[in-house]
Parts: sequence; C-alpha cells; structure tokens
Amino acid sequence: MTRRTDWAEYTSGSAGPGDDAYGAAAAPYETDPSAVGPREDGAARHGDGGARQGAGRGRGAGGGRGRRRRERAESSAEDGGATSSSRAEKGEPPRDPVEQARAICLRLLTGTPRTRRQLADALRKREIPDEAAEEVLSRFEEVGLINDGAFADAWVESRHHGRGLARRALARELRTKGVDATLIDAAVSQLDTEQEEETARDLVARKLRATRGLDRDKRLRRLAGMLARKGYPEGMSLRVVRQALEEEGEDTEYLGDEAF
Repeated sequence: MTRRTDWAEYTSGSAGPGDDAYGAAAAPYETDPSAVGPREDGAARHGDGGARQGAGRGRGAGGGRGRRRRERAESSAEDGGATSSSRAEKGEPPRDPVEQARAICLRLLTGTPRTRRQLADALRKREIPDEAAEEVLSRFEEVGLINDGAFADAWVESRHHGRGLARRALARELRTKGVDATLIDAAVSQLDTEQEEETARDLVARKLRATRGLDRDKRLRRLAGMLARKGYPEGMSLRVVRQALEEEGEDTEYLGDEAF
C-alpha cells in the first residue's frame, strides 16, 4: 500500500508526547568529569593527618563510586525510556491499545491488502480491546488504507487470470475473507459467461495432453473435475471438455452426463 503517507499520524512513529521529556530529564544526570576525576593538586598523596585523610579519601572514593552507581542507574532508567519510546522503530507494538492496533494493522497491510474483517480478526487474536480496534479500523477506512471494494475487484482480477477461477469460486473465497455480499456481487460481475467459458477452454487445452493414453471416460472425469473445482458450472464444464475431446478425435456421441 502506498497510501499510508496520506495519514501522517500513523507513520510518524508511536512513541508519544513523552519523548521530549526524556531529553530534558537527561540533563541533570550528565556526569561532571571534575567530580570523579583524579585530583591535580596532589593533595591525596601529601599532607599530615593520614588517618583523617585516609578516611576522607575512603569517603570520597566511596562517594565517587556511589555517585557513579547512581548515575549508571539513572542512565539505565533513561535508556529504558528511550527504548520504550522507540518501540515502533524496532518493530515492537506500543503499549497503548490504539497505538498497538495501528502498528499491527500497518504491519499486516505492508506488502498486501487485507479486508477489514481480516484485520479485525488479527486484532482480536492479539487481545486488542474492541473499542480501540473499532477506532483504528474506522480511521483506516476513512483514509483508504482499508477498502473492501477495491480488495474484491483486485482479487477477482488476479485469481481469475492467474488461477483460472470462475465466479462461483471467487465469490466463495471473498466470503471467507469477510467481504460484504454486495461488494462480492459487484466484483464478480466483472466476469461474464463468455469470458468464463473462454478461460475454461484455455484450462482444458493446457491439461488435455496430460490425459492422453487414458480411456475416454476417465479423461472426461479428470478434465471436468478440474473445472468443477475451480468453480465452473457442471453444464459448461461438460460442454467444454466434450468439444476438446472431439477435436482430438474422441467419439463423444454416446457419452452421457453420468460419466462425470
């Protein structure tokens, strides 16, 4: 889908408004090198009162180590926030239900269109609340990222020319994908009887050679059965197969429908 760019709010990331706060919160935690670095005046190496200075150094070193530990812990917490804010960049769904639903739908729509029902089923399996799912799906429909009518049209075009499926089989497939009956009727009406029969002849012509050597009845059943599985009516299937067999010299005069 290339229409995703029409909806900026779904493609600009899902980290949320709290991202700017991470940068501001990080400033007080920046380490001052002079606070933990070595002393330049040599005071730690010279002077009297070694016990007191030793204790002072112990406290100073301990304080420095404690400060560094606190800084590392705070830095870790800060990094955790940044990681959380970039979950979408790493392909991880955000925690907010609406944001999570958006991320799931966009990922599923990448590379292939899907119907609203398919996306709704996917959100339900991932336990997205119904209210959040409905909000996202409705918004996707508004901006054209979900279009069941266009999906049905493209499905009919692709599956008829690519797989040779007839109207009946195409309608059955679209029903399993949750497309509305009105949209299915509109989509399959692109095909008429003449076009279906022409496609059926092409299918039989491609399979005919593989049946040579079989007896006539078996050839009829195999070829007509292939057309039936692709959704062609029985009468059309028998007529097309008989004509193909006759062109090869087979005698079909007494070949009854019971052979099918």
